Amino acid sequence: MYYRQQKAKLIQRIRAERRFIQVLSGPRQTGKTTLAHQVAEALNIPHHYASADAPGVPDEIWIQTAWGYARALQNNNSQKPVLLILDEIQKIEKWSDVVKAEWDADTRFKRNVHLIILGSAPLLIQQGLTESLAGRFELIPVRPWSYIEMKTAFGWTLDQYIYYGGYPGSAVLITEPERWASYIRDSLIETTLSRDILLLNTVQKPALLRRLFQLGCEYSAQILSYQKMLGQLHDAGNTTTLAHYLQLLSGAGLMTGIEKYYGKKIMQRASSPKILALNTALISANNIIPLEVAKKRPEYWGRLVESAVGAHLINHPTHPTQRVYYWREGNDEVDFIVENQDELFAIEVKSGLKKIGTGLSAFLKKFPKARVIQVGGSEGMTLVDFFEKGV
Repeated sequence: MYYRQQKAKLIQRIRAERRFIQVLSGPRQTGKTTLAHQVAEALNIPHHYASADAPGVPDEIWIQTAWGYARALQNNNSQKPVLLILDEIQKIEKWSDVVKAEWDADTRFKRNVHLIILGSAPLLIQQGLTESLAGRFELIPVRPWSYIEMKTAFGWTLDQYIYYGGYPGSAVLITEPERWASYIRDSLIETTLSRDILLLNTVQKPALLRRLFQLGCEYSAQILSYQKMLGQLHDAGNTTTLAHYLQLLSGAGLMTGIEKYYGKKIMQRASSPKILALNTALISANNIIPLEVAKKRPEYWGRLVESAVGAHLINHPTHPTQRVYYWREGNDEVDFIVENQDELFAIEVKSGLKKIGTGLSAFLKKFPKARVIQVGGSEGMTLVDFFEKGV
């Protein structure tokens, strides 16, 4: 059994005086439910687990009923600590209002009921928290697993991590590539699209959102204007629709559009985004090119490597305020620009047939305080060092 670092943090907080709701938020298949059960087992106190991830959408009574079960575990001793775990709570309309009412009632009557909330739609969870639960929660992101975690838990090589990504539940299937790909497509991609996006958001063109996701997997780590996207997609509507759908995909942890870096300038018009799959498993499962074949295709493998580097920068920031961009002016381009507090990093990824151009030197002329990092190749930081140590 592998234990992520969030486990110790959660145990410490639950053992302390009841003060805040603990919120585990992150994409599907990143181990949130397993983590919550590990914590409950380690605490060795009465607990009740309830999941809203079932056919149909529960209503607010579901939350109140689960809470009632947890209170009953106290056996009329309000000081007895118990733990309530509510999974996939974002599916319930106005869930945060109900949670606020029940949590405040326990506070008022001094009932020692601790609460862990789990949600696989980070954008919807964040909206609920800020609307009703301000000052009552602590957020613990549960992101796709890093290379170090997959290496430690499953003995993966770097090439396996770049190809198969960081979903722990799929690790046992990689010896059967077709079965692995089906698992990623059916249990992760389709479930996220249908349950976390289409079911819980107003989407006028569901088929368009699905095609946009497929396009994003095809063009991951490439700058793609909204106009070019319109040319690739039928019945695409307008650029505003595409930007909104890309935001929904980002909010569900599937893919995002990285913005261009302008320094301190405030741009009135949004730049063409750099499309990035937030886990390389999404690319590999959609293309069905075996690992050994993928490694022999320099252009394709290079795109996987660059996507893995970008996903790592976003999924595993060294500081909560870290921001990731790209930069391009004319023919000069830098793969990733990272703003981390007062530091600025320009990162170029060398992989496949890709040659390092003049982008780094051009960027330094405009932003001389930036630190330049080349990842991969014979002269730069090795990929292993990058994934193990970061920037």
